[in-house]
Amino acid sequence: MTDEQTRLLPSNDVHDHEANPNANINASYGTTSIDTTTDSETAKPIQAYYDRFSRERKWAIVGIISCCGLLPLFVSGSFFPTIPDIAKDLDTTGSVVSLTVSISVLAACIGALFGATYSGFYGRKPVYLCSLPLLVIGSVGVALSSSVPSLMIWRFIQTTGGAPGLSVGAGVIGDIYRLEERGTAMGVFFSACLLGPALAPFVGGLVTQFFSWRIMQFGLGACGLLILLLVATCFPETSIPGSRGIDKRRFRWINPFKTLLLLRSPNLLAVAISGTAVLIADYVLLVPLAYTVGAKYDIRSQAAIGMCYIPIGLGNLIGSPLAGYISDRIVVAYRAARGGVWYPEDRLRGTLIGAGLFVPVSVIGVGVGATWASGIGGFILCLVSLFLNGIGVDLVLSPMSAYIVDILHSRSAESMAANNAFRSFLMSILIAPILPSIETIGVFWTNLISAVVSLVFGFGFLWIVIRYGERLRAWVDVGFSTSANN
Repeated sequence: MTDEQTRLLPSNDVHDHEANPNANINASYGTTSIDTTTDSETAKPIQAYYDRFSRERKWAIVGIISCCGLLPLFVSGSFFPTIPDIAKDLDTTGSVVSLTVSISVLAACIGALFGATYSGFYGRKPVYLCSLPLLVIGSVGVALSSSVPSLMIWRFIQTTGGAPGLSVGAGVIGDIYRLEERGTAMGVFFSACLLGPALAPFVGGLVTQFFSWRIMQFGLGACGLLILLLVATCFPETSIPGSRGIDKRRFRWINPFKTLLLLRSPNLLAVAISGTAVLIADYVLLVPLAYTVGAKYDIRSQAAIGMCYIPIGLGNLIGSPLAGYISDRIVVAYRAARGGVWYPEDRLRGTLIGAGLFVPVSVIGVGVGATWASGIGGFILCLVSLFLNGIGVDLVLSPMSAYIVDILHSRSAESMAANNAFRSFLMSILIAPILPSIETIGVFWTNLISAVVSLVFGFGFLWIVIRYGERLRAWVDVGFSTSANN
């Protein structure tokens, strides 16, 4: 019988195995728990859990958690085109209102940590039932805000309530799908969630133009209430039976910030940094769009500005399922080429074209279009660049999320939350200077700096993890999953 600490990739450079994936693979450094156990008796217990739900029920579950993941992205996406109107209504500037974006990102960090940590102890469903009411209450509070401080407070509550949607949703995917199916399911989940960036800016701009930004917030609260009722009546608990802490004791206070200790793993920290570098390039385009592309091409209508966000959302819709499917195929192909050996970092290989080409080139394209180009040609350049950015960002983030679930399957929601929290914390700091930077040094130079950062840290850290992933896992083992329990 194959032992759980055998048949690992040897600790010499992974590059050797890229050249000859069928090379001797029986060496082990004996510390990491990533393995390639294929014994049917060992794999059977964990595999049986994936058969609890039928294929149709699994897709229904994915549909429900996609609604929970879509709503917070709709909350954030619908806010961007309304910034000028909110600033005018509250008698302040766009730069001041954009600080609420930073506040929201920080709230997402905290909400994701609490939600994911407690979903591991109490289950997925209770977290949804506790967090969604906060989103509903926060949305109503935002709609009734009469000052910038009250706007920030209610946005914090609103975003905190929606934050668990993505990390807990990723945990649910890990609960119900096998390793070889997970990338595709994750891609579909993120694709559905990313309807938010595709539609929210247009809907937000349209409602703001013909009604009010406050009506938009009331609408978000109503949607949150409907999704809360859907979860309460139709969503089953997906946690693996017996794996929750509540199955062993009735109540326990858990420190959600302890989850951040998972980032002492170089693998998790590196992909978190990479994801942040790629995502900030996205926000450099999204946050100031009304002041960059909108100002350059004299687009004054909030609905028209909202439509300018559609290309990046369409790119998200196409990129996410495509990236998930490709990452699954890569995992299967490399695993077969190595004679059944699972090297988790194989899933990240498909991210390199997104981080190294699509993201930096698209950000520079918008910088050129919004600075020097003119007429319909320049406007088309901006729209095409936004579309490519949407594809590029998801070519990175979707496989990255599946990879995080793969290597820490038993703590999938927590590892996703740690990743998202770290990313959100940095984003809350990095978003604030975007508009001031554009006002000071211009659109092109701001975008160029963002492109360089995404290339160096986004592409660079992913390349390091792919090439040296095994050594990094051996350096700090935070309880990595094996193929037998994945």
